[in-house]
Amino acid sequence: MDLNVQQNNKGPIIEFAGVSKTYNSGTHALADVNIRISKGEFVFVVGSSGAGKSTFMKLIMREEKANSGQIKVNGFDLTKMPRKQIPMLRRTMGIVFQDFRLIPNMNVFDNVAFAMRVVGKPSRIIRKEVSKALSMVGLGHKARSMPNQLSGGEQQRVGLARALVNSPDLIIADEPTGNVDPNMSYEIVSLLSAINAKGTTILMVTHDHNLVRDFKHRVIMLDGGRIVADNAGGFEQ
Repeated sequence: MDLNVQQNNKGPIIEFAGVSKTYNSGTHALADVNIRISKGEFVFVVGSSGAGKSTFMKLIMREEKANSGQIKVNGFDLTKMPRKQIPMLRRTMGIVFQDFRLIPNMNVFDNVAFAMRVVGKPSRIIRKEVSKALSMVGLGHKARSMPNQLSGGEQQRVGLARALVNSPDLIIADEPTGNVDPNMSYEIVSLLSAINAKGTTILMVTHDHNLVRDFKHRVIMLDGGRIVADNAGGFEQ
């Protein structure tokens, strides 16, 4: 295996060392960010608009590349990673989006199964794992429903099942409660917390300070592209 992508189960699952990012437009998105997130942590990432949250997540997913510093995620060195290895990195993570991103002409089962089919998993395994993931998010009875037959909260739970189905080491949730009502927001974070309790690392961007206060997870606060707070016991305000 290429030394660049050797994985191990020790040490941080995410590590930023002196990471800075400036876009071609001249926008300074991140400046000298140093952070370590260990396997099994649940971390909220908060900050005002333009604080650097989106860039932070894009760097982790290797949608963007840092100008300086080193980034390691799930044992991959993103600083040295050639483009052809990016899909390997992304298979180790599940991603939950604010806008759901379900495929409208596929039913719930097929939306969740899609990622498994792309990598060639056997049908028997797909049936088993998709059913398990849908049961975990309370949607086993909706497997044949189409996305337009679901509420916003149900669509987000399908997105969560899709993120879970390949048993990732890391789930990245980018404002997963942004398009659902407050009650469903708590339900989504409760589900993520239950998944985290089984050992999956969760990294969640949110602007909802009520959620951050009520779920006592680690909180990283960004402002002006810098980490201005990192509280292991949660957020107090």
